[in-house]
Amino acid sequence: MDDGAAEKCKEAIDKALQYDPENPEALQLMASYLFSIEKTQEGKEFLMRSVAAWLPSMQKKTDQTPREKQGDGAQDGDSLENVFPPYESRITTTKLLIEAEEYELATEILESLLEEDDEVVQVWYLLGWVCYLQVEKPEETEAFKDSARTYLTKAKKLYVKVKCDDSPMLEHMEQLLAELGPGEDLLDLEEDLPLENIDDDFVESSDDEAMEQ
Repeated sequence: MDDGAAEKCKEAIDKALQYDPENPEALQLMASYLFSIEKTQEGKEFLMRSVAAWLPSMQKKTDQTPREKQGDGAQDGDSLENVFPPYESRITTTKLLIEAEEYELATEILESLLEEDDEVVQVWYLLGWVCYLQVEKPEETEAFKDSARTYLTKAKKLYVKVKCDDSPMLEHMEQLLAELGPGEDLLDLEEDLPLENIDDDFVESSDDEAMEQ
């Protein structure tokens, strides 16, 4: 983006924030702009303000049991969902959070995106990427490696299934999987686990909790 275009972009975002200072999408656009000009700390502040505007509502919805959701009625559920930015915007949120090294928050949002739609290649890829970025954590290296392999393997399988055409993303997935190397169970996973069942490990626990409640 040249200087003129960047300045016009900044002016448009400033106007949007003057009209609605707590608009999460405008705050996120400002965060993205600031990251692009390497003002990382300022960008992170706008990003966290953006997330704070809608994440508590998402957490409330996620924490509800099926009975509570039914008791609240469809209208309340719809009003909560109207607080959330669109699906694609939340994917962008996670990319910015990863750039800001807010890995746990990025993971939480990515997992909620999977609950809404588990056939979006980019979400599985980003989960693999955020796990890969944490493999150096003491005492958690192997756990993050295993999770990264599993998420990236799922992303690669889904890439083929949905006929995705994002070749740079595919190349990055293949690069990461090559760097991670095969895990103890990865070959069996690739050969034996049907595509539609590979996410069972990640949703089973939450399903069990819902049943118990």
